[in-house]
Amino acid sequence: MAVNPSIITRDLDKVAEPTGNIYESIHIVGQRAKQISSNLKEELNNKLSEFASTVDNLEEVFENKEQIEISKFYERMPKPSSLAMEEFLESKVHFRYPTEEGEE
Repeated sequence: MAVNPSIITRDLDKVAEPTGNIYESIHIVGQRAKQISSNLKEELNNKLSEFASTVDNLEEVFENKEQIEISKFYERMPKPSSLAMEEFLESKVHFRYPTEEGEE
């Protein structure tokens, strides 16, 4: 997914359109951003755990270039909120409203 990581101005009417309410739309985008952030954090932690060492050798910690490259890759990625907004505006985010019990 090619998302522009820079700050851009959004048309609030387009953001509000899927729900009919700007606040509901922003809430949905925020929830999706939390999901993306959590997934990325878990993915990064899994990759970095491969480098976990039982030896407390400072030279070894500073010399692991592969680990540094993985971290830099994740730092350069677009922010979860940007990814979530793009998904929302492209109708890739599915949301539903909770219903009261017994109501169909």
